[in-house]
Amino acid sequence: MTFVMLAGGIDLSVGAMVGFTSIWIARLTDLHVHPLLAIATALAVGTGFGAGMGALIRFAALPPFLVTLAGMFLVRGLGLVMSLETITIKHSFYNGINDFSLRVFPVPTILLLSALAAGIYLARYARFGRNVYAIGGNEQSALLMGLPVGSTKIRLYAISGFCSSLAGVTYTFYTSSGNATAGTMLELDAIAAVVIGGTPLSGGVGTVAGTLIGVLILGVIQTIITFEGTLSSWWTKIAIGVLLLAFILLQRFLQGRAARK
Repeated sequence: MTFVMLAGGIDLSVGAMVGFTSIWIARLTDLHVHPLLAIATALAVGTGFGAGMGALIRFAALPPFLVTLAGMFLVRGLGLVMSLETITIKHSFYNGINDFSLRVFPVPTILLLSALAAGIYLARYARFGRNVYAIGGNEQSALLMGLPVGSTKIRLYAISGFCSSLAGVTYTFYTSSGNATAGTMLELDAIAAVVIGGTPLSGGVGTVAGTLIGVLILGVIQTIITFEGTLSSWWTKIAIGVLLLAFILLQRFLQGRAARK
């Protein structure tokens, strides 16, 4: 989501892709397909779906909000068609993953750190990252500079689709099950984390490490409210909403101050 928003775009399909990926893997495993093959196909489908949305945004000049909104409904619907119920994954591969997570190091944490390192490298040291910042700063200027704006946009949404499906894989590792309704409203949490981490909705400014800080802030808020015990879980959403509004106003203030200078 950070890369997409750095370029001035948005992706509303990430939460639905988490649910679709998890139910896809669970269904294939239930049909005696090895989990590794099911995971590989799920990642390929997620990446291809993201690239398809990017191609629509690029070649049909459609707004990212509408394209990814349609993608959200499509992917969520496909997941519910596959199964309305939670499917438990029973396989020795998942038993081994769970044992490794308990005895050595949590596999979801390994995936998180790997994705974080790859994201920081792409954003700071790769040509792709520089193109993303240029598009977010001013797309017309990026075109005049001869940057590959179209292909970069397609790659952006392909990366978003891959990361969303990877989150679905992580969900299956964490729960040993698949659920088509998993990840509901997760896209809004992702957007909130990116904005709180310092990336404005207009794009062009921000870092992947800042998004990590945004995720940690949201996690601390959720943990505090959960351990308080006397507050409803909905207070988490209220606190995140207030914090998000405060960061948006702060970003607007800083942008206005910089423009005046």
